[in-house]
Amino acid sequence: MLNKVVIFGVGLIGGSFARALKKAGAVREIVGVGRSAASMARALELGIIDAVGVTGEPSLAAALHGADLVLLAAPVAQTESILAAIAPHLPAGAVVTDAGSTKSDVVAAARRALGGKVAQFVPGHPIAGRETNGPDAAIDHLYIGKKVVLTALAENSAADIERVAAAWRACGAIIHRLTPREHDKVFAAVSHLPHLLAYALVDDIARKPHADLLFQYAASGFRDFTRIAGSSPEMWRDISLANQPALLTELDAYMAQLTLLRARLAAGDGAALERVYSNAQRARHQWITAIEAAEAPPSPDKAE
Repeated sequence: MLNKVVIFGVGLIGGSFARALKKAGAVREIVGVGRSAASMARALELGIIDAVGVTGEPSLAAALHGADLVLLAAPVAQTESILAAIAPHLPAGAVVTDAGSTKSDVVAAARRALGGKVAQFVPGHPIAGRETNGPDAAIDHLYIGKKVVLTALAENSAADIERVAAAWRACGAIIHRLTPREHDKVFAAVSHLPHLLAYALVDDIARKPHADLLFQYAASGFRDFTRIAGSSPEMWRDISLANQPALLTELDAYMAQLTLLRARLAAGDGAALERVYSNAQRARHQWITAIEAAEAPPSPDKAE
C-alpha cells in the first residue's frame, strides 16, 4: 500500500495509472500536478486524483511532502524542468519514476537536475496508450497485460526499483528490463518510426488539393494504419527529437526499403513484391499470435 502518490500530468497515461492504483486499493492518496488548471479541476471532478498540487514554492513542497512515489507523465521535453523543480523538496524516502517514451535523454536530464538525488529516480516506460488525451481519456484497465519497461540506473536500490515495479504490477502490467540505450533502439523501430510514418501520410493527403475526396473514400484500412496519427502532436514532437539518432537510423533503413520496393514496382517485378508482402504477412501473424498469448487474461481456474 502506497500512502501518497504524486502524478505530474493526469491525462491518459498518468490518469490511467491513478485510476488503476485506486481500483487495486494500492494507494491512500493521489495528488495531481499539471500546467492546466482546467485539466486538474477535471481530474479532481472525475475522482482520478484526491487533491491538486500547484507548481512553485511553497505549494510544490506541500504536494511532495510525505510522498512514497512520484510519477512524471508529462511530455519528455518537460522532464528536466520538472525534476529540477522537485529536487529541493523531494523527501528522502520518495521514489521518482517516469512514463516517457525515450530513456537515454531522460536519464541524462535526471542526472543534471537531481544531482546526488539521482539514485531516487527509476526510469520507466509503460507500453500502452490510445489516441485520445486528457483526464477524460483515463481508464482503469489501460495497463492490464501490457509491458512496462524499467531502465534502472546503477545507483538505484533494489527496494526502490521494486516499489516502482510493484506499483505497475498493481495496475496489471508485466515488468521488463532494458538499458536506456537498448530501449531507445527498440522503440525507434517499433513505435517512434510508425508514428512518424502515420503523421507523414495523413499530412501528405491533407495537403493535396482534392483531400476532401480522398478522405471521403478512405476506409478501415486507412483508419487502422493511421490511427496513431491522432495522438498528441506535442508529445510525439518531443519524442522524435529526443530519440533523433536512433529514429534517423530507422528512417534511413525504411527509406532504403521503399526505394527498393519502388524499383521492383517500376520494373513490374510481381514475384519480388509478393516475397516482401508474404514475409511481412508471416512475421505479423507470428507477432500477433505471440502478443495474444502474452496478453490473454487468466482462465477462471488459474486465477489467483
